[in-house]
Amino acid sequence: MRTVANILMSKTPAFNFVDPDAKVIEALHIMNSVNLSYLVVYKNDTFYGIFSERDYSRNVILKGLHSDSCAVKEVMSVSLPVIDMQDTAEHCMELLNTHKTRYLIVFEHNQFKGVVTINDILREALKSKEMVFDELTLNQAMEWQDKIF
Repeated sequence: MRTVANILMSKTPAFNFVDPDAKVIEALHIMNSVNLSYLVVYKNDTFYGIFSERDYSRNVILKGLHSDSCAVKEVMSVSLPVIDMQDTAEHCMELLNTHKTRYLIVFEHNQFKGVVTINDILREALKSKEMVFDELTLNQAMEWQDKIF
């Protein structure tokens, strides 16, 4: 069974960071340049939260705030589920569903290790499905071979 550690090892190390005091417009430019839908709000080895496209639409646009005067720390998500390296992909799927979120924060020994996203879990599910189908195909081929010979 695949774990969070396996998932993080298959991802490129986190590089999508933004300072909590940065203006939202700066964060949007960073998000655009790294082509991701979220940024990790991080400063001086401290994790503060996640700033996502959803945070922008719900906490900036819909509240009438301005991107060039609003700080990321004012609109970021902070109440996200925390997981550890030994948690399974299945457990992550349950948390994503229960908490209705797209992001899980990974900590190990009180140190931020990364983010597992709903897309990461979907990729894991597809890999597992492929393995199941590969095994099924192999078994069917072996049965077919037994019938012929």
